Amino acid sequence: MSAYQQMPASQRQMSGSSSNYMDVSDMPMENKQQQTMMWQNTYLGGDSGIQSGVTTQAPSISSKGGQDAEMEAEMDGSGMMFDWEQGFNQGFSQEQVNEMNQQLNQTRSQRVRAAMFPETLEEGVQIPSAQVHPDQPTSVQRLAEPSQMLKHAVVNLINYQDDTDLATRAIPELTKLLNDEDQVVVSQAAMMVHQLSKKEASRHAIMNSPQMIAALVRAMTNTNDIETTRCAAGTLHNLSHHRQGLLAIFKSGGIPALVKLLSSPVESVLFYAITTLHNLLLHQEGSKMAVRLAGGLQKMVQLLQRNNVKFLAICTDCLQILAYGNQESKLIILASGGPAELVRIMRSYTYEKLLWTTSRVIKVLSVCSSNKPAIVEAGGLQALAMHLGHQSQRLVQNCLWTLRNLSDAATKVDGMEILLQMLVQLLTSSDINVVTCSAGILSNLTCNNQNNKVLVCQMGGIEALVRTILQAGDREDITEPAVCALRHLTSRHPESDMAQNAVRLNFGLPTLVKLLHPPSRWPLIKAVVGLIRNLALCPANHAPLREHGALPRIVQLLIRAHQDTQRQRASMASNSSQQSSGYVDGVRMEEIVEGTVGALHILAREAHNRAVIRGLNCIPLFVQLLYSPIENIQRVAAGVLCELASDKEGAEVIEQEGATAPLTELLHSRNEGVATYAAAVLFRMSEDKPQDYKKRLSTELTSSLFRGDPMTWNEGAPNLDEIGIPPMDDSYQTPPYSQQPPPDHGSENSLQSGNVPQGGPYTPQGPHTPSMETLDSVNEIESSSGAPSTVNQAPGYESQAPVDSMQGLEIGSQQGSNFGPMDHLPDLSQGGQDLNFESLDIPPQGQGHTGQGHTGQDQSAMGAAWFDTDL
Repeated sequence: MSAYQQMPASQRQMSGSSSNYMDVSDMPMENKQQQTMMWQNTYLGGDSGIQSGVTTQAPSISSKGGQDAEMEAEMDGSGMMFDWEQGFNQGFSQEQVNEMNQQLNQTRSQRVRAAMFPETLEEGVQIPSAQVHPDQPTSVQRLAEPSQMLKHAVVNLINYQDDTDLATRAIPELTKLLNDEDQVVVSQAAMMVHQLSKKEASRHAIMNSPQMIAALVRAMTNTNDIETTRCAAGTLHNLSHHRQGLLAIFKSGGIPALVKLLSSPVESVLFYAITTLHNLLLHQEGSKMAVRLAGGLQKMVQLLQRNNVKFLAICTDCLQILAYGNQESKLIILASGGPAELVRIMRSYTYEKLLWTTSRVIKVLSVCSSNKPAIVEAGGLQALAMHLGHQSQRLVQNCLWTLRNLSDAATKVDGMEILLQMLVQLLTSSDINVVTCSAGILSNLTCNNQNNKVLVCQMGGIEALVRTILQAGDREDITEPAVCALRHLTSRHPESDMAQNAVRLNFGLPTLVKLLHPPSRWPLIKAVVGLIRNLALCPANHAPLREHGALPRIVQLLIRAHQDTQRQRASMASNSSQQSSGYVDGVRMEEIVEGTVGALHILAREAHNRAVIRGLNCIPLFVQLLYSPIENIQRVAAGVLCELASDKEGAEVIEQEGATAPLTELLHSRNEGVATYAAAVLFRMSEDKPQDYKKRLSTELTSSLFRGDPMTWNEGAPNLDEIGIPPMDDSYQTPPYSQQPPPDHGSENSLQSGNVPQGGPYTPQGPHTPSMETLDSVNEIESSSGAPSTVNQAPGYESQAPVDSMQGLEIGSQQGSNFGPMDHLPDLSQGGQDLNFESLDIPPQGQGHTGQGHTGQDQSAMGAAWFDTDL
């Protein structure tokens, strides 16, 4: 029998209850299991109040009343003693248990009071807690939080009404005091208004009083007292958190006064002024122009010399808002020395928000052609590169966009090792925007920069770029800059041979040929054609390119582009208009003609390729292109004919198509490249001609090629036999011919999607850059001059970027060339010298591609080669 059953009935009787509870011992003893379960439900399942802190009721076994009695008062000590022993494995005497129960009963109301109205308790009163486990709040504690919220809401309503009434009554008097002549009175009034502005109700009352705002602005402007200025500026700062307050400040002429405060030596005044102006710039229409007119830009640039990072973050954000989309603001920042200060901040601080806001300002300035050189000269590229590994994605993205904007102005900057290494690594990123920017930056930094080309090749850039192109699929915003970067890396540097082979070894050729087909647009096709031309300089690439079908596709593109140019010319003639040639996706079809013919020229150096080209029946088109008014097209057409004439079959077809007349005319071209190629074709076509014909041709060639050397005319004009060119035998063996490219004066990167505005000169274009100023989700595309671009161009590419003009395809420009400058031609008067087309060099025409000898609408198209291939 349990200890509970051995107790006297008087102890088991629950005292203080008006109800008769059935004792467990009164239950039939034959059902021991039912008796035990009922007892446990009664005493162990009930809540004594210790666990919950609230009064609970014990369920009645007999169901006879007793529902209103409290468990602590009804339960005797033996039950509690058993409960505590079972629950806590501790031994408590009956007296201790009774004392606990009594204490909890007496302090129940205090516990409720402490939870719901703690401010009403006397200090020092210790209230026992009924909480058993710290992670399990009692019922009273759970009800305390909503009770406190309700109480605070009621109190706030009462106080809000009080504050509103007080401010409404006080504002008229305070307005008069602010206009008082006594500066002490004004100072006291400003202090009182500042205190009122700290409460929401009175703030609204102040905002609804234009007279009060105007008085504050006047007091702030006219006083010399620092405390008055601080209180007035603080009041405007508090009001600027509400749209109504911003409008009131703007209408009251507060912006000039706030701009004036930017010269204050007091930190708190500076903080109030810059934050209030920041709020105005963000949310109040018309405030930008007001700040510009008040000289705010100059003062904010001066404040960049301070060292408080949070202050600088607000200041730089203001500059970004003011400069975004406003060319005049960008020039003011430049004149105030802003670029150097902004670059210094990027170098000196680590506070992420400051770095982010500063990078946004530099990004806005980076599309301004005037600011670009200043940022680059200040070391902006190196400073931005420091943060490409930052954990903040928004900072990395802004730095990349800014670097992409700046990179076309940094083609001659050295010391880019860290940046180039980071860019090659970022090509493996899963973020499309990061890959797009990295490819674009690499394209620009490798343009006409031999050192950067070598570094990128040594860092595994070829493999990374080919992999990027393979993974990009049809995303031309990635493939185009990546192809352009490869085009630069495959020419005119010591590692170019390795790069040309690496593209093939990394399985890039099939994908490149595929990019010549739809859905590729003309800018990408133009870039791929230039890259294939460079790859064809490597003999090992000829067969794979032919096997993948590059030759037929290039010829198709040539025919299509030529037909488009013919239609455009006929349309312009019929309309008697002086409009420039049309653009397709920002690309002139004349550029495609020149590019495809130039690629075929290099590919035709291989005998099998020449046979394929002859089989495609495109020689008549090459002959027709000799009549083109564009000098560069004349040159590439004569160049491919020169290669095709290496075979007897080709020479015969060329002659049958009537090429002799235009070639003879081109002997007198001002472009020595054109004249030399024409001479080479005529020479190869004359090999089975009579001796008299050869002699006349020799005289013509000599007078044409050496018309600039007066000594040559004095010595006479020797024929071909006299100058050492042996006649060909009947077998028509192909004479040795240099593996050099034809003369070309295009800049490396005119194959980009940047465009020449319609009606402008036909000039080469430089590295592609996005002209993007991104303000959160808003994008603005500007040209390098800051004005919106008028040409339909791919997003993020800047038109008319300045680069070194006319580099790239001239004979003798490739590493290892056997050609020398034109002024080192052999002296024909000395019989020991042999004149052959292996050693005859054609120098670049310099800046002379201005269309001399051509008139009319084509004059503007003679500026320079479109070819951006870097050879």
